[in-house]
Amino acid sequence: MSSALRPDDVLSLRPQGLYCAAGDFYIDPLQPVARALITHGHGDHARADMGEYHTSLAGLPVLRWRLGERRYIAHDYGEPFDLGAARVSLHPAGHVLGSAQVRIEAGGRVWVVSGDYKRQPDPTCAPFQPVRCDVFVTEATFALPIYRWPDTAAEVARIERWRQRCGERGEAAVLFCYALGKAQRLLAELRAFGGRPVYAHGAIEAGVRVYREAGVAMVETRPLEDGGRDAHAGELVLAPPSALGSAWMRRFRRVQTALASGWMRVRGNRRRRNVDRGFVISDHADWPALLASIDDSGASRVLAIHGRSEALVRVLRERGMDAHSLPASAPAMPSSPSPDSDA
Repeated sequence: MSSALRPDDVLSLRPQGLYCAAGDFYIDPLQPVARALITHGHGDHARADMGEYHTSLAGLPVLRWRLGERRYIAHDYGEPFDLGAARVSLHPAGHVLGSAQVRIEAGGRVWVVSGDYKRQPDPTCAPFQPVRCDVFVTEATFALPIYRWPDTAAEVARIERWRQRCGERGEAAVLFCYALGKAQRLLAELRAFGGRPVYAHGAIEAGVRVYREAGVAMVETRPLEDGGRDAHAGELVLAPPSALGSAWMRRFRRVQTALASGWMRVRGNRRRRNVDRGFVISDHADWPALLASIDDSGASRVLAIHGRSEALVRVLRERGMDAHSLPASAPAMPSSPSPDSDA
């Protein structure tokens, strides 16, 4: 039992992950369990071999793509359902398509587990919805004051100008971004900048198809052509971070590389990732959004999980709040970008 959690709390921390005894379910479990509530389809939250999966209706296509056919039980946002003695509902988190916060009412108390979330507008998913609660379990991936996101449209305009300059030099503009969520958000945002087609790595295109089938409007994507190593000069190419430094990159004779991530807010991370440019676009809440979301929850107690939670907890305690870091059963989010970080 974590010191941040108490014996009579709605949730406890087990080796499998966050567990609700009243409803006999886990949230984003790390190991196979009988009943799992999944906040969204990223691989560090949605894993195989659960007995049954509860998910948002909007997130169901993503889980089917990532995990194949399983026993899924899908719920509309805001639709209450009973699991044992717990009353549960899922609410938009604004992270990626179908992402959800989990509201749990049990024993006269209300807990909300945020999952991953952001507050910036995103045309590819439902916006974050503040949910009032007694205890708010919040992610803390970017819980340092340095992490403050610029306007997304302004960053996408920088991407388009970068592509144009690459074209003037006869270079391909290869932009690395996470294949689920970030890539689709960029393709949707690019519609406002002329709608020029974008070339996509195969790992990107698979997720794009899922989003298109869900009705998300994005610019046209095309497969990479075999027209020689100069075929994509002046074109924007989206690829997963795992392609950086791989044999896949040899198809380009002249190329500039960039990474779209919240980690690019720290200039040194660009050097560590060995890319030419960094664009600060994240699917997580920045420092001001974390504080605003905690205020909006009305919670008297806050548990911060993942990332740099110590700074957030310290600030909340200075404000007189009951705040604690909740150790994750899985490794915490890295302080610099992992090969396929969704940040």
